[in-house]
Order: sequence, then C-alpha cells, then structure tokens
Amino acid sequence: MNLNLNTIFNHKLAITMQLEKSHIEFIAEVKNQIKAAQYRALQKVNSEQVNLYWNIGKTILERQREFGWGKSIVELLAAELQTEFVGIDGFSARNLWRMRTLVDQYNQSTLILPPLVAEIPWTHNIIIIEKCKDEHERFYYINLTKQQRWSKIMLINAIGAQTYQRTLINQTNFLETLPASIAYEADLMLKDEFLFGFLNLTEPYTEAQLEQAILSNIRNFLIEMGGDFTFVGNQYPVRVDDKIFEIDLLLYHRQLQCLVAIELKTDEFQPDYAGKMNFYLTTLNRLVKKQHEHASIGIIICKSKNRTVVEFALEDINKPIGVATYTLVDKLPTNIQQFFPTKAEFVNRVEAITDFISKKEKLK
Repeated sequence: MNLNLNTIFNHKLAITMQLEKSHIEFIAEVKNQIKAAQYRALQKVNSEQVNLYWNIGKTILERQREFGWGKSIVELLAAELQTEFVGIDGFSARNLWRMRTLVDQYNQSTLILPPLVAEIPWTHNIIIIEKCKDEHERFYYINLTKQQRWSKIMLINAIGAQTYQRTLINQTNFLETLPASIAYEADLMLKDEFLFGFLNLTEPYTEAQLEQAILSNIRNFLIEMGGDFTFVGNQYPVRVDDKIFEIDLLLYHRQLQCLVAIELKTDEFQPDYAGKMNFYLTTLNRLVKKQHEHASIGIIICKSKNRTVVEFALEDINKPIGVATYTLVDKLPTNIQQFFPTKAEFVNRVEAITDFISKKEKLK
C-alpha cells in the first residue's frame, strides 16, 4: 500500500515539475518575443528620427545655398521649433547645425549613404562624425556599431582605443583561407594589437600568469577582443590517439559561427607557433566543430612580432590564422605608419568590404 502511495506521489510530483518546467519555458518564450518586438520598434523609431534629422539638415543646407542665408537662419529656426514643439528635445541650434554638418559631410562621401546612417542611433552618428575625420574610418565605426550593437560608451571607448587603426594593419591569412562569405568579417574582427592594461600585471610574468590574469578579467578580455565572443574554456584538451594537447583559450564567435583558438605568448612571435596553431585547428575541425559551424580560426597573441617573419610564416599555412601583439599600456606605438597600406591598397580593401556588406544586405 505504502509502495503504491509513494509511486502515485512521485508520479504526481514528476507531472507537477514538468508543468512547472513548461510554465517557465512558456513565460521565457513570451518575454523573448516582447523584447524582440521592443527592439524592432526601437530600431524603427531610431530610423525615423535619423531620417527626419537628415532631411532637416538637407533642407537647411539647400536653402542656405539657394538664398545665401547665413548662420542666423539656424538660430531663428531653432527658436521657432522649440516654441512649436515644447518638451521635444533635438531642435536646439547646436543639434540643427549637427544635422546640417552630417548631410554636408556625407554628401561628399562615396561610402556613407543616408540608409547606412539611419541604421545606428543619432547620438552614435554625432560621435562618429565629430571624432572621426576620415570617411573610411567613419564607415568602419558605423558598420561595427550596427553589427555589434555598441552602446554610446562602447563606441567612444573603441574610437579612443584606436580600434580602426589597430584593425587596419592586422596580419592574417583569412582572405586566403576562409570562405568569401565570412572572410572580410573575420578580417575586421582582429586587431593588430590588444590593450591588456586591465590585467594589472607587472614584469616579469609567465604565460601561465598571463592566462590566469585574463581568466580573472574575462569580461574585459572579451570586450577587448571586439564583441560577439563567448568563452568556451581554458587549457582546452583535444585528444589525438593517446596524447592530449591543451589550447590556452577556446572562444566561440557568434557572428562568424566558429571556434576561435587563442595561443598566448610572452615573447616574440616564432614561425613554429603558426605550425602548432595549424595543428590545433585541424584537431578542432575534426573532433570538436559542429557540422553547421564554419572552420575554426586561430589567433596567436604575442608580446611582440617581426612583421616580415609573420608574413612569411603565414604564407603557406592552409588554416585561418592571425597574429597579434598585446600591450599592458593603453597607447598605440608611434612607429606603425610604415605598416599602413598604400592609398591604392587601402581603397581596394575598403571597396571590397563595402561590396561584401552591400551584397549581404541585399540577400536579407
């Protein structure tokens, strides 16, 4: 009798727990639907706002040129708009000048068009146009803001850390080893130098100490890596026959949908580091990678590197590998100008990225 009662009780308990699980999943699903709808609504409101500001700026610019009006027309317009639309922000003389400046600057651009501007918030547009004077740099930050949904603070920090400059001179073989559908995105992902000032390390330190410091500051590390990374594990074991090999850090990139192996080195880059990473990527692709994921990517982060040695080391490697350096001081080296692409090379690279993004947008 007791046995039957226990069985009935356990059965009812199991049903109750199952119902509770279903309730939790149901509530979570509805919450996600609401959040997604809120985000889409916010995007639409933002797009409408930026389009309005663009049109106002365009009208001011056209009328000034047509009638020869000076600065006073903007002050007059601001006063009238603030009287008519009481309590609505955005129509100060300063902001009207920003609208005009945005149109004036971007009408001269071959890269940045009104639809692209409308895809990020107005405050982000203002930060980019005021802090970045080169149209290619502006194009870069507009796209990264859109892709990674940067907050205003994250955008300011990225510009302050010279993310564009650090990405421009990176050393990878991604364009030669990855499918065209993700090659440019992967290339834009990697900086040439990472700023690890948040680690609070002092010389001397070992690779193990560097790794532990990163693990203790994993959130800042993932932010510095550039967004869309998730942490998988450290000293990640891969078994080949009876031997176990350990990868320093294993990450996953959500946008690229691939595993990213990180090797940490506290000395100068050596050619054999590329061969070792090539081996790790082979094991990850065969033993760990899921069927729907893209080929794994490797990033070797060293204390320093000889750029010619890196170029030669990656030339005949058939796996996607990038080599970067790190610094514990938040400043960009002053001797990197010689490594920037020529004007022609730079234009070709930006145009290729632009074409890739345009084609991708058309497929949506």
